[in-house]
Amino acid sequence: MLKYIKGHMDSISGIEIYPIISLLIFFSFFVILFWWVFTAKKEYIKNVSNIPLDNQNDQIL
Repeated sequence: MLKYIKGHMDSISGIEIYPIISLLIFFSFFVILFWWVFTAKKEYIKNVSNIPLDNQNDQIL
């Protein structure tokens, strides 16, 4: 089965660029996430982290 798939993959021209593009997208996402985490305002992080503990919007059914 693997030889069958590999044979078809070899016949596709330019297929070697897809793993490189996937790696760049993956790496870029985590670099941007890392940058956002360290540049986010501490007040915003505190407000967002307290949302689950905020009882003002809870309704008893």
